[in-house]
Amino acid sequence: VTGDGTNDAPALKKADVGFAMGICGTEVAKEAADIILMDDSFKSIVTSIKWGRNIFDCVRKFMQFQMTINMVALPLLCISAWTLDECPITTVQMLWINLIQDSFAALALATEPPSTKLLDREPYKRSEHMFTGTMIKNILVQSIFQVG
Repeated sequence: VTGDGTNDAPALKKADVGFAMGICGTEVAKEAADIILMDDSFKSIVTSIKWGRNIFDCVRKFMQFQMTINMVALPLLCISAWTLDECPITTVQMLWINLIQDSFAALALATEPPSTKLLDREPYKRSEHMFTGTMIKNILVQSIFQVG
């Protein structure tokens, strides 16, 4: 919902995301809104929606990557510890491995620029889960493939 006047404040407050105009908007509208447009341009709304959807997708990709890595590392370390009677790597080494993997994966997945195709799809619901059925299936299949 967008608004700039005092009469728009209840709708801005009730909306999932309320946009108030920063230049010509009243203080009441700005306080009720979630996002204030500094330039009063509707292009800013489109840009923010595009970037918001892109960030959500990047977080999902990163979570899928992380869960796959951890679901592979855990069984390998447990099996190695049981068969060798000691863990093949120390806790500090495991933390360093995770730090390096997390850093490069976060950089790779978080710096992906948004495309205009993001605006063609339906918005996510508020109740949307972070992990979809497809993601869980991908995580499990990739983990089994990598462990095996």
